[in-house]
Amino acid sequence: MRPTRSRGRNFASLAALTFALAALVPTTATAAPKPDVKVVPAVVPQPVSQTSLTGSGFALTAQTPVNVISSSDPDAAGVGSYLAGLLAPATGYTLPVTTTSQPVSQAIVLNPNGASSLGAEGYTLKSTSTGVTVTAYGAQGLFRGVQTLRQLLPAAIESTSVKPGPWTVSPVQISDSPRYSYRGAMVDVARRYYPMSQLKRYIDQAATYKINTLHLHLTDDQGWRIAIGAIPSLTTVGASTQAGFTGGTDWYYTAAEYQEIVAYAKSRFMTVVPEIDGPGHTSAALASVANLNCDDQPGNLYSGFDVGISLYCLSDAQHVADVSSFLTTVIDTVASMTPGPYVHLGGDETPAATPSQYAAYVSAASSAVTSQGKTVMGWHQLGQSTIPANSIMQWWGSDGDRATVGTSYENENVHFVRDAVQQNAKFVMSPSDHAYLDMKYDSSTPYGLTWQGYISLSRAYDWDPTTSTAKLDGTGSLVPADKIAGVEAALWADHAYAGSHRLATSTSQFPEPYVYAEHMTFPRLPAIAEIGWSPQSTHNYSDFSRRLGTHGARWSAAGIEYYAAPDVPWSSPPSSSSLIGVHTLTTGGQALDVPGSSGAPDTQLDTWALHGGNNQKWTFVKQPDGSYILVNVASGLCADVSGGSLSAGAAIIQWTCSGDTNQKWQVTPVTGGGHTVASVSSGLLLTTASTTNGALVTQQPASGSALQRWTIG
Repeated sequence: MRPTRSRGRNFASLAALTFALAALVPTTATAAPKPDVKVVPAVVPQPVSQTSLTGSGFALTAQTPVNVISSSDPDAAGVGSYLAGLLAPATGYTLPVTTTSQPVSQAIVLNPNGASSLGAEGYTLKSTSTGVTVTAYGAQGLFRGVQTLRQLLPAAIESTSVKPGPWTVSPVQISDSPRYSYRGAMVDVARRYYPMSQLKRYIDQAATYKINTLHLHLTDDQGWRIAIGAIPSLTTVGASTQAGFTGGTDWYYTAAEYQEIVAYAKSRFMTVVPEIDGPGHTSAALASVANLNCDDQPGNLYSGFDVGISLYCLSDAQHVADVSSFLTTVIDTVASMTPGPYVHLGGDETPAATPSQYAAYVSAASSAVTSQGKTVMGWHQLGQSTIPANSIMQWWGSDGDRATVGTSYENENVHFVRDAVQQNAKFVMSPSDHAYLDMKYDSSTPYGLTWQGYISLSRAYDWDPTTSTAKLDGTGSLVPADKIAGVEAALWADHAYAGSHRLATSTSQFPEPYVYAEHMTFPRLPAIAEIGWSPQSTHNYSDFSRRLGTHGARWSAAGIEYYAAPDVPWSSPPSSSSLIGVHTLTTGGQALDVPGSSGAPDTQLDTWALHGGNNQKWTFVKQPDGSYILVNVASGLCADVSGGSLSAGAAIIQWTCSGDTNQKWQVTPVTGGGHTVASVSSGLLLTTASTTNGALVTQQPASGSALQRWTIG
């Protein structure tokens, strides 16, 4: 059996060391600008050239036209309509969108007839008191310029409801174009199904930071998410599970829905890359199609959290032919619905595959892709087999792999990259120790994993694609610079639930997919977006964090559930996102506590002097109704009103998480500081009997007592 590595489960000690070193990176306080210094607008990603101009800037009114200059690009007018729609909720203005042959004054002018030297995504932007002009060589460049334009307006422009304004565009002149043509975000919809509205929400958020590729991880052990008309069992059977969930009937995208996603992404100038994973990560397919198994019997559905547990049967000629026929049907269907150039074939975590079995999969899958005129894409392990020239390999290795480059003990990941380079492959860089968004930020992160240590915002930002396959000193890169297509942030959903250091016991531990996505993505996706867009010469974490600090207010206005990284000088504190994560609840110096760190259900909670142990730490998991469940970090059990009682004096216990209303808590700020914590089922407040150690906790009517006022730390 060929040695393999799951997505980083090895090298734990090195990951811990890397995290420890990352923690030593100093943060620099940003001094307030002097009154006589013109403040440069805080744009992310950093433009190539940006100069603040004198004057008051351009003030939008209800009569300001969005003026699109006529051109041969049919999508240009759509950018104008998109901009008007973007500005409407916060301003309350229905801005007229006009098309003329010449620009008009006192307008936002979108000119798609710029010089070809701007490239497909480059643009210039100039804002003065007489108007704003965005110039590009086509609609795509206009769209990227519009994302910069929205950042030149006050943060409240991102609000979904009308705000008072004023709406003034900062006076500035910008010239901009991307470093890399591929700047992606991957969403794991296989482990955790995203409803259409939530996936579109994520597309809009990613587009804000000039992400131009949406990689959808559509299939895995835990589920099959794309309908294949010729093989209906893939969704009737294979889509019925998720990681932690069973019994679904609609956890997949129909052909029409998938095409709607593709079209929606296209309207945001984002290319969809579908991933049909194999030859591992295939339990959902194996449970749906009998002849993909060596015994020709359907396999078992899987809703767990492990990896490296499945493999197509590739051990004899008949089953290789069966798998090849299956892949041809699936890939033909998916490719026909995907106008973008790529189909991703997966290829990682196949510990049971022999080299010949793996090669048989790559040959069959690659042939299916190229026969549809598409380019093969896959994880870097695909390079160990014969691949078509100009295939795209996605590197998810880490510093642990880099440490072996050029040594006598180079590991297999390094060998696979070397093999792919020899076959003229290009690379998208997604180093798992920087670009994996499912890694926890720190110990307070409620969701995700830690096999790469913690990935703080600074760690997500401090890397360079040109050295991500080099030796640790930056020399000897495996991939030549001209073979780097770009970067991608990967949002896996292996452990997308609260208390992810242990197995989930209830689906109530899982937040809505968008809550998980936003908390893990923001602020790290903008960091990776800047790596992909901005020149390396502008790369500076202190400056980036200063600029990003102004975006927290934008995210709050938009209702994004972000993580407030502690090393960012946020211009305003987060609102809705502030309670997501691990906290203590204290009153009078006494903390809500599980006595003796008990792991037994039905243990009544008490309060005890704050000592910071895990039995005093609670993971706040936001529910769709805005309430929270509170999961104890030590026991993994939930704070619960005993027996679902509606009566005053009922004990507050810990119990297996169920998501019932007696485990949901409404947390409300109190004037003067602190919060009340009310049971959603009874409306009564979390109350401790006294400020002595061991005081029992019950639910009681609101009395204004200090024993009902909790500090969330």
